[in-house]
Amino acid sequence: MLLLALAVTQGLGLLLLTDERNRAVRAALGLEAAGRAANVVLLLDSAPPDLRPSILRAADSPLVRFEVGPEPEASRDSAEADLVLSQIRQILGEPDREVRADVHALSVAPLPMPDTMPAAMRPMHEAMMAGHTDPIELTLSIRLAAGDWLNVRTMFHRPGPQLSPQALLPLLLMAVAVALVAWWTAQRVVGPMRALAVGADRLGRGLDADPLPMKGPSEVRETTQAFNRMKDRLTRFVNERAHMLAALSHDLRSPLTAMRLRIEMLDETEDSIRLKALVEEMQAMVEATLEFARGVARAEPATEVDLAKLLADLVGDVGGDRATLAPSQPLLATIRPQTLNRALRNLIDNAVRYGGVAKVTLKQEPGMAVITIADKGPGLPSDQLEAVFEPFVRLEGSRSRDTGGVGLGLAIARSIIQAHGGTVLLRNLPEGGLEVVVRLPVGDV
Repeated sequence: MLLLALAVTQGLGLLLLTDERNRAVRAALGLEAAGRAANVVLLLDSAPPDLRPSILRAADSPLVRFEVGPEPEASRDSAEADLVLSQIRQILGEPDREVRADVHALSVAPLPMPDTMPAAMRPMHEAMMAGHTDPIELTLSIRLAAGDWLNVRTMFHRPGPQLSPQALLPLLLMAVAVALVAWWTAQRVVGPMRALAVGADRLGRGLDADPLPMKGPSEVRETTQAFNRMKDRLTRFVNERAHMLAALSHDLRSPLTAMRLRIEMLDETEDSIRLKALVEEMQAMVEATLEFARGVARAEPATEVDLAKLLADLVGDVGGDRATLAPSQPLLATIRPQTLNRALRNLIDNAVRYGGVAKVTLKQEPGMAVITIADKGPGLPSDQLEAVFEPFVRLEGSRSRDTGGVGLGLAIARSIIQAHGGTVLLRNLPEGGLEVVVRLPVGDV
């Protein structure tokens, strides 16, 4: 933007400069013809009539013709000739002398350079007339003292743009200076802002990012400092919640174990059997909650892993025909292996438990790895596709609590996948069954 503004302003300034130079050159050409014409008038007025032809022949040149006649050939005064008219009257010393001037463009070939032009002036003339030029005819009619008219016709070219390296050099130097300042400023601002964007992305994929360095202008440093403080507060908040949840789950183990032992000592009745089932269910929920809290609080280092091999191992662990993996090329991604393994295992186990089979595929999209896990179950109501990701949510029917689980498997899986910067969603297949779609970035976490 700085360079664009500089180019526009300097370009306009250069156009004004060249226009003024062109006006000066055109004025010089017209004034030279006016000076010659005025001097010829002074000679004709003071010379005897028999010397007029000799004076006119001496004044003629390839570009200027002088004639004396009874009528003026310049029929009107052109606005461009005001300076020429004033110059002639000044030389003649007669402000009231009748003088006419007509300037108009011609459609003729470029005028040849006179052979009589001195060699020293040729380079200057060529430089002045370089580029596109318009042929101009200037007609002057000056009343002589005898009453007749001196008609002068001269033809020249309007010079083209008078550009020179000296005129372009300041623009070039200024552009270089602005480019250097803009580059230095951009490096000071863009670099820290890019680091801030990367840090925000890493924060969203796991709260284990290092604090950002304080660099750049004061506004950027203040933003970076606020981001680091926000990251610290979020880290403390999440860890405290996870630790509190883990502590509560751990503390519940002792009374639940004591209750289970007392129930075992009771006579086996319908009530004791029911109480025992409830305690076991509570025990399972406590263990799952404790495991969930551990997964949130754990900070496993990220490493580069082949997702195709990881999925193949998971499918192999299920065994039999209950889980299959479509052939796929190796796909490297920087992940937390054990944590992601747990999330994908939960999704595959859910597909096998509730849909009978898990068909796993792995595809690559620009910057993303896409994992799909499809089953052949009855699917889910469309209004429950998002609700099942909430902790302890279990649906009735084919996905009731009688089939096992306490409703934390999908919550744990989504928490882990989101910590990797990915997404997970459920959708019903047209031919029946449920499909889980996991998208994971393949870059650093």
